[in-house]
Parts: sequence; structure tokens; C-alpha cells
Amino acid sequence: MTVSPSSETAGATSGAPLVSDRSTRTISDVAELVRSKNAGPFWQTLDVFLPDDDTYRLVAESPAVNEATISALYGAPVDSITIYRLPTIRVVKVSFPRPTSQGGIRDRDMHAGQQHVPLAQVQL
Repeated sequence: MTVSPSSETAGATSGAPLVSDRSTRTISDVAELVRSKNAGPFWQTLDVFLPDDDTYRLVAESPAVNEATISALYGAPVDSITIYRLPTIRVVKVSFPRPTSQGGIRDRDMHAGQQHVPLAQVQL
């Protein structure tokens, strides 16, 4: 089963597969850790920690790890997304605005601690 972004996701792309049906490798299959957290009350960040240089290059150079994919998964405007590729520590970091400010009435994940799952399921 291939899951595409929902029609309500802002910036959704065509029906390109974003989430694995487990027949291909995903970010979570190769990463040591995928996590999400607040980057202040108005931003969140996703971190992908890789075990070695080859795996880092696989993820960092993957055509699936780009602003359009993040926009489709999280509904953030493409031009607000920043992807940091940090080879010396084998980390790919993605930052973008939170959909609502931390602790606001519509905030469903106060610490942004559950937001890593869609990225972890992206096919490489």
C-alpha cells in the first residue's frame, strides 16, 4: 500500500509515493534515530541520525529528502522549510514552522515529539 498526502495537506504533490509499503527501505530502516522536537514555540525540527558515512550519503543525497516532500507530509510552505545536511555528525535536520504555536488552543502535540513518524516512513 502506498500512502500519498491527504487532499487537505497544503502543498501536496502528485500521487508520488511518500510512505513505504515495506517492500523498499525507509528512513527508519536505515537510521539510528529519527526524532522531532520544538525549535522554540513557533518552529519544529526533525532530526535523522545515521550510523555511518555511507548511510548518511544515502539519506542526505536521496531525491526523496527535499522541501517538496516535507511540504507534502507536514503542510508547511516549501519556502519556509530548511534542510540541514551535517556530514561531520551524520545528521540530516529539517526545520519548519509549527502549524500552530506551542501551547495554543489548537496545539495537539505540545512538544512536537510525535511529528517524526511521517518522515521516518519516507522511501529512499
